[in-house]
Amino acid sequence: MPIACVDFVAIRTALNGTREYGLIRRHSPYGEVWCHLGGRIQRGETIAQALQRHANDALDAGLDLPIDPQPLYTYQWFPATDSPTDGTPFGRDERKHSIGMAFLIELTGDPSPRNEALDFAWFTSATIPEDVWPGCEHLFAKLGLLARQ
Repeated sequence: MPIACVDFVAIRTALNGTREYGLIRRHSPYGEVWCHLGGRIQRGETIAQALQRHANDALDAGLDLPIDPQPLYTYQWFPATDSPTDGTPFGRDERKHSIGMAFLIELTGDPSPRNEALDFAWFTSATIPEDVWPGCEHLFAKLGLLARQ
């Protein structure tokens, strides 16, 4: 059974007015990669609570959220053995099949990477790194992050 997850990219507006996107560097089945934040929604947890928990766990930061946040995009993650062959866009995750509700959200506080987050950095659309978790390219394009599409 697929696992319900929240996926989010931190956003901010730089002093020069440019939109910036915050990503974490983490270990993965594909080596060290840059990716969005997030993870599983626990039983009895609201979407807002799950988003806040993941921001706190990975960055020791909070999020500026409404009480009932709604995703900008819903994305699927599959292990290679179960991945669709019909052209459906998806991300790779050898650990699980999951459905990720994706958000762009402003952080509150200064992010300090911890736990799964080895590093945290801000990027512009033009500077999103090439070494991202497989499938993040499609997710980032759907969220409007990429200058190259």
